[in-house]
Amino acid sequence: MKIKDDLIEKIKPYIKDYECYLVGGYLREYFLNHGSIDRDITIKCSNLENLARKISDESGGSFVVLDSENEIYRIVFGNEYIDFARLENDSLEFDTDRRDFTINSIMYDINNDKIIDKNNGIEDIKNKIIRTKNLKNLSDDPLRMLRAIRFKAETGFRVDKDITDFIKENNKLLNNTAPERIHQELLKIFEGEFLIDSLFLADEVKILEIIFPFFKEIKKIPKNSHHHLDLFHHSIETVKNIRINKPLLKIAAFLHDLGKPECWTIEEETNRHRFIGHDDIGSKKVIPYLKNLKFSNKEIEYISKLIKYHIYPSSLMANPDVTDRAKIRFVKKIGEDTIDLIELSRADRLSARGEAVSDEMVENNLSNLDKLLNFYYEIQPKLKTLPKLIDGNKIMELLDIKPSKKLKEIIDEINERQLEGLINTKEDAVNFVLSLKN
Repeated sequence: MKIKDDLIEKIKPYIKDYECYLVGGYLREYFLNHGSIDRDITIKCSNLENLARKISDESGGSFVVLDSENEIYRIVFGNEYIDFARLENDSLEFDTDRRDFTINSIMYDINNDKIIDKNNGIEDIKNKIIRTKNLKNLSDDPLRMLRAIRFKAETGFRVDKDITDFIKENNKLLNNTAPERIHQELLKIFEGEFLIDSLFLADEVKILEIIFPFFKEIKKIPKNSHHHLDLFHHSIETVKNIRINKPLLKIAAFLHDLGKPECWTIEEETNRHRFIGHDDIGSKKVIPYLKNLKFSNKEIEYISKLIKYHIYPSSLMANPDVTDRAKIRFVKKIGEDTIDLIELSRADRLSARGEAVSDEMVENNLSNLDKLLNFYYEIQPKLKTLPKLIDGNKIMELLDIKPSKKLKEIIDEINERQLEGLINTKEDAVNFVLSLKN
């Protein structure tokens, strides 16, 4: 069997004298009829770095050292790349058996155009199951327990019971894994087509609480008159209702109510469950957890921001007399994350359908969010192209004031009046500033 791949053909003349195999994700995706931009080659070579550098230099690639100690090197060709690693113990059988899952242990003998599948990975792909040759492979690298969840999220495959039983008994081993690696797996999980089933599996094997310990408290919040689901299932349902495939948005949706356990009260007379301030509490509480998992500052800021303001769109539009000015302030405050925040608010509304919530309330809420989204689309181009009619120096000169909070408020007011069509020229702007003298 010959696998046709332009990049492999490109480097083939350089590796024709070596025992080498195409391995891992490329072959898994190949048999799933999916494409892949990365190729992993394991090769029996005494000086792999020199070989990889030579291939890179002579074939127009860019050479990258991924792990000098374990001799792992990458050659980048545009948006595609090939990773080279030494054949484990210089043994094909050893290398094959130590791989995480059978679906990733398929090998292709490049120089002999031959598929090698001693662990029946192709059959497991057909049967849609994630198995391992040896459970020791999971304890050797505990991240593989989370990778099992990730592959389920990506493929929808069933995870073998031996693996799930192992994870239940050994999930704490994940604490020994570098948080950077957990971070990367989480992003892939939350991008997966079969995310929801994977979250339930992660909960079943108790790995979810290892990564996000606060879910122990979240699970204590029951359903109530405004929520037809307990808080844990509400969190998952909110993720399910997100239509935009952004992993960070879905993570924010999953964590949007993590502040509720700290401010949970029940009114004696009405038995109503209240969670006053949970948005602000949650936005602060999530930060150290995300830092520990090595999320970037930008990622943390985005998730924390969406949690902090997830109620804002609905509460803003609940006012029947909401003004364009109020909507403009909303758009300016949330900025480029406006669409994502409205999407989170929409998903949250759809996931809270308790007995006190009528269909009419839901429909009105969704309709209002659609109106807010349309307003954003209309106003955003104007915000980007808003002409500067007067600068801060001129305002300070006219009012005889110094740089201050008041100056910023005046500039913001002028901008809002421009968007409303109340100030259209430099003369209008000057006259408005002069009117503030009185």
